[in-house]
Amino acid sequence: MAAESQEPRHIALYLHTNSSDTIYWCVIFSFVLFVLSVFSGCAGPRGPKPTTDIKGLMEKTRRQQNAMEVARLNKKIFASFTATPSYEDYVIGAGDLIQVTVFEAQELNTQARVSARGAITLPLIGTVQVAGLTTRKAEEYIESLYREKYLQNPHVSIFVKEEYGSKITLLGAVQKPGTYDYFGQMNLMDVLAMAEGLSETAGRTVQVRRKGQDGNPPQTLIIDLDQLIKEGKNKLNVPIRGGDVIYVPEAGSVYVEGAVRRPGSYPIRQEMSIQEAIVAAGGLATYANEDNIKLIRYIGEGRREVVKLSLRDIRKGRMDELKVQDRDVIFVEANRTSAFFRGLSLRLGYGLLGFGYTGYYIPYQ
Repeated sequence: MAAESQEPRHIALYLHTNSSDTIYWCVIFSFVLFVLSVFSGCAGPRGPKPTTDIKGLMEKTRRQQNAMEVARLNKKIFASFTATPSYEDYVIGAGDLIQVTVFEAQELNTQARVSARGAITLPLIGTVQVAGLTTRKAEEYIESLYREKYLQNPHVSIFVKEEYGSKITLLGAVQKPGTYDYFGQMNLMDVLAMAEGLSETAGRTVQVRRKGQDGNPPQTLIIDLDQLIKEGKNKLNVPIRGGDVIYVPEAGSVYVEGAVRRPGSYPIRQEMSIQEAIVAAGGLATYANEDNIKLIRYIGEGRREVVKLSLRDIRKGRMDELKVQDRDVIFVEANRTSAFFRGLSLRLGYGLLGFGYTGYYIPYQ
């Protein structure tokens, strides 16, 4: 019985000792894990994980720099916009429906739509040309016609009930693209301000695409914003006409014009060649002169260099190192016989490039 009474005490003592050893080794093991974790943390990567590569970072930086530059340009655009055009400045155009009121003779009041030739017909005085006049100028003109023979001191009011002809369109990298009413005495800076300025992706050129008037052919003007806004060359702040389309390409664009199938602006892909830019524009037209291609490149401080290229040499790999840059203009000349009939021309002006379809050939000087 004595032996049986001692065995439980021996087992209890063994279990107690074993439990203490277990706790001891657990503490030691935890301490070792802590030390290893500290050293592994010091040796391994720390801080936030990478979210982009060098190329992506450079692209983001470029966009941020462009956004800041655009903000500075917009500030100057808004500063130049001193007054909102009034209704008196609205320019009457073909297709407009107008109400003419003669206060001294109600029977002479007329509602008429401006014809395609820009005229309306009024009682007593007949056909009157009003297209191209502001509402105020048209009122004064009609007053003078009635004053000559019929009324002593007439007072005429014109109300445009439906606007049709006098519109301008703003497209591309502007804050609010769309169609706007055209008012007299508006220039390029005014219409950019009407669209609430440039967007953050805007480039440094503006294209003014203009329909032909009075038998004149259509043309496209490319305005350099750096010269206009930064350098203050107000000569580039060209007057805007009704029907003009103002297009602001995004930064990183090349303009391809002349004897190509789809003239216009195209985004520059990485390492884009002259030939690839022409392909983006639909390729050469059938009347193109492959040996007479002009590359117009902006080199800073308001200067541009013009280089004559041959597409045959480009295809043979003789100009592989020549890549397209932002604000480049590629103009493909037509051969002389076709150009005489098609009228392609390139005009270089003071900080301005003009692409016209003039009905005759003008070689580059």
